[in-house]
This record gives sequence, C-alpha cells and structure tokens, in this order.
Amino acid sequence: MPHTPLPPQNRANARSMRKIMTDAELKLWNELRAHRLMGLGFRRQFPIASYIADFACPGKKLVVEVDGVQHGDADPAMADALRTKRLEQDGWTVLRFWNDDVIRDIDNVCQHIVIAAGLADMP
Repeated sequence: MPHTPLPPQNRANARSMRKIMTDAELKLWNELRAHRLMGLGFRRQFPIASYIADFACPGKKLVVEVDGVQHGDADPAMADALRTKRLEQDGWTVLRFWNDDVIRDIDNVCQHIVIAAGLADMP
C-alpha cells in the first residue's frame, strides 16, 4: 500500500503518544488489539499523512478517533473536520466517538466499528 510521506517528527510523536493513552483509548485498545475485534488488524497512534490517528485499520482504511470534551469547542471541531476531510481524500473512513461513549458503552462502539469495516449489517 503506498504511503503519503510523513514529517519525520510524526513517527517520534506517535511513539511517545502510545505511552500516554487516555482511559477511553486504553479501554478501546483492549478491544481492538491483537485482532480481537472480528480479526481486524488495528494500529494505535498511527501516522497518516501529517496526522496521527488514535487507531487505524490499514487493511480496511478505517480510522477510529476517541475525542474528549475539548473536541466540542469550535476551533478543535473545525480542525477535526479538516483532518477528516483530508483523510477521506486519501480513501480512509473516519469514525469518531466521545470518551464517555467508549467508557460507558464499549459494545455499541465496537458494533459501529464492525459495521463500518463491512463485517456486519446495520441493525
């Protein structure tokens, strides 16, 4: 799969971010890691273009972002929209979940991911 060139600092930033996951990211990672979710292969803090995705499934070109309350503010929301647009231009599908949704309803979050990956039908 061809890769978009990455700024050299992005790989280092992604590596360090893997060590400081939020509670919600850790909970979701425990469901995604080691192909636990329907055999999907996810990577965490995965550099794509000039961004670092929280979780990415390169085989399905699927990005999963876990957002805290700061993403509800105008400026971060605008940055998120631009980021999503850029990733979609490269063929990625972007899913966004709030931290609270991951913490309180991980089963529903996982179901949405499986559906987006094309491994299940909509309920």
